Amino acid sequence: MHGTVPIQLVVLAVAAVAAPLVVDRLERWVRLPSVVVEIVLGIVIGPQVLGLVAEHPVFEAVSQLGLAMLFFLAGYEIDFRAVRGRPITLASVGWVVSFAVAAGGLFVFGAGAAVLIVAIGLCSTALGTILPIARDSGLLAGPVGPHLMAVGAVGEFAPIALLALFFSEGAHSGRTTFVIAVVGLAVAAAAFGSLRRSARVSRLLSATLGTSAQLAVRLSVLVLLSAVLLAAEIGVDIALGAFAAGVCMHVLLSALDEREEALVQSKLDGIGFGAVVPVFFVYTGVTFDLDQLLASPVALALIPVFLAAFALVRGVVTFAVFRRVLGRAPRGALAAFAATQLPIVVVAASTAAERGLVDESVAAAMIGAAMLSVLVFPLVGLRWARMDTKAVTAEAI
Repeated sequence: MHGTVPIQLVVLAVAAVAAPLVVDRLERWVRLPSVVVEIVLGIVIGPQVLGLVAEHPVFEAVSQLGLAMLFFLAGYEIDFRAVRGRPITLASVGWVVSFAVAAGGLFVFGAGAAVLIVAIGLCSTALGTILPIARDSGLLAGPVGPHLMAVGAVGEFAPIALLALFFSEGAHSGRTTFVIAVVGLAVAAAAFGSLRRSARVSRLLSATLGTSAQLAVRLSVLVLLSAVLLAAEIGVDIALGAFAAGVCMHVLLSALDEREEALVQSKLDGIGFGAVVPVFFVYTGVTFDLDQLLASPVALALIPVFLAAFALVRGVVTFAVFRRVLGRAPRGALAAFAATQLPIVVVAASTAAERGLVDESVAAAMIGAAMLSVLVFPLVGLRWARMDTKAVTAEAI
């Protein structure tokens, strides 16, 4: 029985708060990523189990804000000075090979008109999802860190760009939309680069960090909302706008010193992972079509197939591409994290189902496999990392 909207919103908040408590309780037996528990709790409180929360435009709006914040933080986290050169080159080569393997395999198995969009989903990497796990474990600060950031950045940006190019829904054609987005990103990067060199802006950003003005945080929120609005207006998925906004803010705020930049990131993480991002994951569970999945034996059988496809297309390819720059254990950790998927799979599968390219049960199976990848692959990656203590910084041991 559904309560009023405010009551249901409180239930969503309770689920978000309960997730880390459940993770802590289960840690003696198994180390689960918080996002997995958030999704599971969403399914439990959703209409197909307890029925405490139903789909609603208000929850959808907050969830989309959480998705945007997740991609914004992923873009903000990327340090292009660390990933430039070999890491980003190998990551790009790996993604192209992954896409070719996915598209070729789907074509051989007769996926028909769904080849492109399903291949896009299979070739993604959930950078925003894996970053907190990698950072908390110390993996991000080790030798795997720059390569993980590069693989995640390419695995996040390239699929979003292809979705904008071929599946945008605005008034412009896909190619026009893509050009507008790229030009807009270039102009924004140039503008923020100019602001970064402004002594007055740098002084204000630093001076307001400890006051109620909080210019850096306010500017970040403004840029995020503006980018999301622009993306929606031209028919691009909001993830692209949010990711670009994060990159631009990183360019601007790099004018701060390391301590101040870390403080800003901590504040943004608090807004994102402390408030709206958990709502996205919980609401993903609420809206997950469990009945559609359980009613189809074929869809259930496809879950391990899609999971294996993630491991092959992203994991095995990444493991092979980085064979000359990383040892076996850190490379295994990198491959496992590269195969972790969720937000872009949700977008791609939902779009494919809406356009009649795949059956709804198949889309549910693809999303279900992506959820499992968040549960399984980071744990595998951390196990690989523990085989090589150099992959994890001393502070995290």
